Amino acid sequence: METITTRPRVLVIGAGFAGLMAVKKLARQPVDVTLIDRRNHHLFQPLLYQVATSDLAPSDVAWPIREIFSRHRNVTVVLAEVSDIDQDQHVVITDQGRYPFDYLVVACGAETSYFGRDDWAEVALGLKRIPNATDIRKKILVAFERAETADSTREQDRLTTFAVVGGGPTGVEMAGAIAELARMTLAKDFRHIDAAQARIVLIEAGPRLLSAFPEALSDYTQRTLERLGVEVMLDTRVTDITAAGVELGDRRIPAGSVIWGAGVHVPHAACWLGVETDRSGRVPVGPDLSLAGHPNIFVIGDAAQIAWQDGKTVPGLAPAAKQQGIYAAEAIAARVAGHAAPAPFRYRHMGDLATIGRHAAVISYGPLKLRGFVAWWLWGMAHIYFLIGVRKPLLIAINWLWSYLRAAKGVRLITGTLGGTDDPAYKPPQSVDAA
Repeated sequence: METITTRPRVLVIGAGFAGLMAVKKLARQPVDVTLIDRRNHHLFQPLLYQVATSDLAPSDVAWPIREIFSRHRNVTVVLAEVSDIDQDQHVVITDQGRYPFDYLVVACGAETSYFGRDDWAEVALGLKRIPNATDIRKKILVAFERAETADSTREQDRLTTFAVVGGGPTGVEMAGAIAELARMTLAKDFRHIDAAQARIVLIEAGPRLLSAFPEALSDYTQRTLERLGVEVMLDTRVTDITAAGVELGDRRIPAGSVIWGAGVHVPHAACWLGVETDRSGRVPVGPDLSLAGHPNIFVIGDAAQIAWQDGKTVPGLAPAAKQQGIYAAEAIAARVAGHAAPAPFRYRHMGDLATIGRHAAVISYGPLKLRGFVAWWLWGMAHIYFLIGVRKPLLIAINWLWSYLRAAKGVRLITGTLGGTDDPAYKPPQSVDAA
């Protein structure tokens, strides 16, 4: 006999920071929750660059969604791809069926944006998902392997040149980590090339790195990267990216690997919800994070455009996403219980953090401005704090400490089908100009 339930049905799209926090809060409420994601794991994205540069394994930064909610009987996890939302019928349409809802939370996250040059995705790898990180790791490691057997110095130099586009936290962290991988870990591994001489170029269109940070910390970041051997190019726009390298107007940098960290966009929310969005695809929401005209639909996390202060919007950071997830869950719980709605959402900025290398970071939190070794340890502790309640934060902390003490990167595995510059039949591009 079919069981009939009268409990409110809450459907959450996306198991990122915002969606995961919303479900955790709703799991203790008298509602039935369905969590839909096209992947079966929650990803701790701030540490993804460490997977890309061989510090951590994918299993250190991602956890099965079903395991996280295995003890919550009112939470159902569905592995599916959302194709549309019927707002009038209160139904989410997926490749695995139709799912009705009384309340909907859209927390679909963001993807890499190439600012209209999607053809660059073939040669400039973004860093948003685990496959991106393992592809970057493979490309970096294979570049050194191919350079070891290259028959010309010119081709060795091209293969061991790594161009990182974007001077935000992702670009800064990637550039520093690649420099350390080459100079501290791989330097003794090869016989015919000097990995320590690898060229790492960080390209930023704006006047300084880490534009969200105070200028003094931006300057410190640039000096620290340059001490690591990273070339920093400011006020420099990328005009084209090919298999041969990066073009900067009338200049060209021959490069075997290009890593993209310059922008993000929300790809689906506008189509699903039938609304106008900002240039990044974010959906404007009201003070209670609900969609205009649809008080039972909430949009949170990277998918939401939320007014903040001084004409700014709430940034797409993990702390912001978690706060929004908590708020949306509380708003739904209050409505289910017949209580007054909570006060309008108010974002509490937890500061900006970025790591530059294995013993240097920058932190900006109100009047507090930190840099160097102390900031690096605080950065690490902050990330471990975010892992608490998910899985094995102590184990990851031990891995970090062991890696730091040994100055070694233990996950230097080349896996998967070889392709592109790592294909056995690969031939270097012709007519590559010098920078």
